[in-house]
Amino acid sequence: MTAETSSSYLRRLGTWDAAAIVIGGVIGAGIFRSASTVAERTSSGAQLLTLWAVGGLLTLAGVLCYAELGARRPQAGGVYIYLREAYGRLPAFLFGWTMALINYPGSVAAVATTFADYFCAAVGLDVHQWVKPVAAGAIAFIVGVNFFGIRAGSRMLNVFTVLKLSAIALVVAVGVILAKGQFGNVLATDTAHPVPSSAILGALLPVLFTYGGFHYLNDLAGEVRDPQRTLPRALGLGLGGVVVCYVLVNFAYLAGLGHAGLAASQAPAADLMRHLFGESGATLIAVGIACSTFGYCSIAIAGGARVLQTMGADGMLFSAVGRIHARSHAPRVALALLGGWAIVLVVSGSFGQLVDYTTVGEWLSHAFGIATLFWYRRHFRNEPSPYQVPLYPLLPLLFVTTVLAVIIVTSIRQPSDAGMSLALIALGVPVYYAWRAWQRRSA
Repeated sequence: MTAETSSSYLRRLGTWDAAAIVIGGVIGAGIFRSASTVAERTSSGAQLLTLWAVGGLLTLAGVLCYAELGARRPQAGGVYIYLREAYGRLPAFLFGWTMALINYPGSVAAVATTFADYFCAAVGLDVHQWVKPVAAGAIAFIVGVNFFGIRAGSRMLNVFTVLKLSAIALVVAVGVILAKGQFGNVLATDTAHPVPSSAILGALLPVLFTYGGFHYLNDLAGEVRDPQRTLPRALGLGLGGVVVCYVLVNFAYLAGLGHAGLAASQAPAADLMRHLFGESGATLIAVGIACSTFGYCSIAIAGGARVLQTMGADGMLFSAVGRIHARSHAPRVALALLGGWAIVLVVSGSFGQLVDYTTVGEWLSHAFGIATLFWYRRHFRNEPSPYQVPLYPLLPLLFVTTVLAVIIVTSIRQPSDAGMSLALIALGVPVYYAWRAWQRRSA
């Protein structure tokens, strides 16, 4: 092996760095958009806030399970490693096939385009002309920074996490000001918008999807200092902070716009800011959303590249993808591959359906990933984890059951997207066996 291929990751991320990855991986553009969808499917502010709190608690159950998995296997690759050990190489490959090669670059392309939309709006560029070049340039810039290693990427992320939280604090403050002390209306029932109780689970769907992204820290676990202690702390602190932010932002939306106004809004954060500051307020929050989405892209590229690198080192991709640069300790080939494919998706404009098609696959990977906890507990009874999820087996069962219920509801509501998601996963089976056959012939 060359010096480059035998190099390894360095543990440089502290608790705040790791918590920023959790916050940045969860908070993207969703909270600035999806709140209106949840309002459409509820009939009161009390229902809406309850759903955001319940969604946060359910996600926290999953996060605590990921904390134990990360403490047991504190190395790069995250769910890919857990699936490989518990279920074998084929399920692990199918996860990498759908996530690292399809979902990660598709998500990066979609969110980078969202960043470009808001960036162009903030600086006055023509969206139709500049959105694709700006999105592609943002991806290339993030990949370039990450070429210098996790420390450079982490410093950039920390800056954008602070800007992201500042934008959220501004939205909350504006909502409180617009309420003028009349907070009783926040929990009021919207009599003009009756919703049957059976629609509540459908309202939980966008909530849970907005809480997605907490798994990126486990992808980067090989670069976290003292991971057995840092990972549980960072996951708990990060997701706890996200829950507080989400509940407060929705409180602000209800205080400033009312339930009916929130349900009718296509861009509630911009509408809220516009009420107090006019168009300059909408421009200001556009800058905040641009910072939020840029930070998410940085995490998705860094985490996805580690999954690709782990697969390459494991023989599931070309060996060059598994290399770690000797000086920067960054997976440069994997970063270039992931970033380049995301740019292709941006330029072609084909990422929208790709993300829709892989949503079910992403949540299936969460369910099966957390289910590996039962395997670890059974096969390593005499090797207890430094951190153990509380209320075992209740919390992992609760999360897995809830995710499967969400997937079933999604499949009923969007059968074509769910079918395509399962078809993309199934397509990985012949690819896996063809790859293994090619490896045997090469050997």
